[in-house]
Amino acid sequence: MTMGPSPEHPPLPARGSDAAPEAPGTTTTEESRTDLPGDVPQRVLVWRRFRRNRPAVAGALVLCVLVLVSIFSEFLAPGTPGAYNADRTYAPPQRLHFVDTSDGFDLGMYVYDYEVERDPETLANTYTVDESAKIPVGLFVRGRPYEMWGLFPGDLHLIGAKDPDQDVYLLGADRNGRDMASRIVYGTRVSMSIGLAGVALSFVLGLVLGGLSGYLGGRVDNGIQRVIEFLMSIPTIPLWMGLSAAVPRDWGAIQTYLAITVILSLIGWTDLARVVRGRFLSLRQEDFVTAARLDGCGTGRVIGRHMLPSFTSHIIASLTLAVPFMILAETSLSFLGLGLQAPVVSWGVLLQEAQNIHSIANAPWLLLPGAAVTVAVLVLNFVGDGVRDAADPYSQGGGRLGDRNPR
Repeated sequence: MTMGPSPEHPPLPARGSDAAPEAPGTTTTEESRTDLPGDVPQRVLVWRRFRRNRPAVAGALVLCVLVLVSIFSEFLAPGTPGAYNADRTYAPPQRLHFVDTSDGFDLGMYVYDYEVERDPETLANTYTVDESAKIPVGLFVRGRPYEMWGLFPGDLHLIGAKDPDQDVYLLGADRNGRDMASRIVYGTRVSMSIGLAGVALSFVLGLVLGGLSGYLGGRVDNGIQRVIEFLMSIPTIPLWMGLSAAVPRDWGAIQTYLAITVILSLIGWTDLARVVRGRFLSLRQEDFVTAARLDGCGTGRVIGRHMLPSFTSHIIASLTLAVPFMILAETSLSFLGLGLQAPVVSWGVLLQEAQNIHSIANAPWLLLPGAAVTVAVLVLNFVGDGVRDAADPYSQGGGRLGDRNPR
């Protein structure tokens, strides 16, 4: 009697066939094969690992917001950073209301105006909320004119008073009656761009000099390391003070901006160069580097195509963690009066106005630029740590072989 194949014993392949027997419940579709690590691009695996890191994802979202604020500062700010009102010196923040119940039920944004009383002896203003005077606030309103990126004129603001002749102070005003919200938004562009531009320059210096030092060795390595040790042995603040003092005071805002960026880059490349040199020293004797040399690859190809990709995660982490250092350095220089100066608006310049007891005691909103610096530094550190962990093939669960079934 002939019996069919048993489920426990699948039929053997035909004689001469190259096909191997399949395990029960398995398929050979294209969808199942794409789950294998060899078929998934490395960037997809990095992204899947990165999005599991919740602090890094949250930091990336906040960082995107900061970048957007930097790009569209003129549109997002309620006013312009130079507009002042002598009757609103040290005006406190105005609370934004959304429902008006004084005369029925009315939906709409508004703020209450101030009642100002001037002390006849100290001439200081005392502000009280005047609930009888309302200033309507709207979105996409016409306000003070500006030039987007210094090129395109406009007067449309995301939020502001509906009456162009009135001003709102959502985050208070400084000693000259200038809106702090607008100045913090404008300062985001300068502080963030200095960090990114400074890191770009220091990245090139650190990568080139550190790579040559680790790959060539000998006298080249000895000379570059002595320069690095000399720069790292000088106290940072006195070095900044000396280089900043060399900047002529009659330079314009753009020239001073470029000078501060170059100064920060000339100091900030040493750490990255040390990291790159150490990795090159450990990789130049590896088999794949020797094979590339025997294959006739030049020095540039060996470094760029074979050695650098093997520690990309370290470079990315060094870059993202260097941006907060640049931001803090610019803030410190401007706070000490050695960096950017008014009329340039940066977080450091804004904090310079808060270095007195009166501001801390009576106008604490002048310290809000310090909160912006703290947020920017934290999110950049979160993103840097997340990218490093996601791109490091040697970390636990990382790389292609350690991430077989990413979710």
